Amino acid sequence: EVQLAESGGGLVQAGGSLRLSCVASGFTDDHYAIGWFRQVPGMVREGISFISTNDGNTYYAESVKGRCTISFDNAKNTVVLQMNSLKPEDTAVYYCAASIRKSTPAVMADVDYWGQGTQVTVSS
Repeated sequence: EVQLAESGGGLVQAGGSLRLSCVASGFTDDHYAIGWFRQVPGMVREGISFISTNDGNTYYAESVKGRCTISFDNAKNTVVLQMNSLKPEDTAVYYCAASIRKSTPAVMADVDYWGQGTQVTVSS
């Protein structure tokens, strides 16, 4: 059974940084895409960053490009999203997400597995 376990959310002031981690387990294939969506109440869940475990290719949504860095530790099966220069509009629940079908699962329909989510709150 595939499981995605997130950690690292919390409260931070605008301009600050947070580091989100997600440990993946249960995959029978080492090649998949893993990354992060976020959701604000009443809005569609937005794909913000992904990395391919196969070739390390990355994707960033325009809303986070230049402020976030995604990485994957193959030994630990852990994806990390380093978020800098955070803004109040980054406040959301952040979900770890993985796809065995898509290299860039930018929409919810492309995702095969979800984590439970972690709250990120950026105060102004």
